[in-house]
Amino acid sequence: MLKIEPFDADCSIEKQLGADEGPVILVNPFTVERENVDAVVKAWEADATWLKKQPGYISTQLHQAVEPSTMFFNYAVWESMAHFRAAFTHPEFQATLAAYPDGTTAAPHMFKRVAIANLCTA
Repeated sequence: MLKIEPFDADCSIEKQLGADEGPVILVNPFTVERENVDAVVKAWEADATWLKKQPGYISTQLHQAVEPSTMFFNYAVWESMAHFRAAFTHPEFQATLAAYPDGTTAAPHMFKRVAIANLCTA
């Protein structure tokens, strides 16, 4: 089963779920044991397929670290924290986490875009 740890020691994903923001970006690094790489990709595909059908979902992308690292990084965009919260806390989604192999750790954290003239749009 997937173990969830805080990305920021001072602010867990559970604390962030109460925010009223939008759009929001989920950044989620995974620590994976080498022998479980294929199983993690399969588990991620299943939960991402479920999330893709939820209201407020915009997009997602899974990234795999360059060898010899076995880390993964997921980036997902949602219309609002309320939409993400409803999907993330849904019992069906929580049940998908059991498909991840033991020893897999994720550190989900929510972000919002920052506008900086001539560089970044919000």
